[in-house]
Amino acid sequence: MKYKPGSRWKSVVCSAELVVVRPPKGDGELACGGAAVIEHDSADPAGGDVDPAFSEGVLIGKRYVDEGSGIEVLGAKPGEGSLSFDGRAMSLKDAKPLPASD
Repeated sequence: MKYKPGSRWKSVVCSAELVVVRPPKGDGELACGGAAVIEHDSADPAGGDVDPAFSEGVLIGKRYVDEGSGIEVLGAKPGEGSLSFDGRAMSLKDAKPLPASD
């Protein structure tokens, strides 16, 4: 799949919705709750269960990254499943520290 900056995706196993901030360097599969995400405009497929290994959740307004591929996504709607790219769990991106003011 082509994960272009600004493209919107949704989970098939929970209510999470995502926006791609930075695309991956290569090919791979973005998943939420252990199942591949689908384009936001796609018809809702039959649901499923969140994989217990990927059940930490997605938070609204938080960015998630995969260091191996470089993909970065923004949580647009919260959900119960957690994100992964090519089977690797994505991590919550830390905020950049502000420069000290004198």
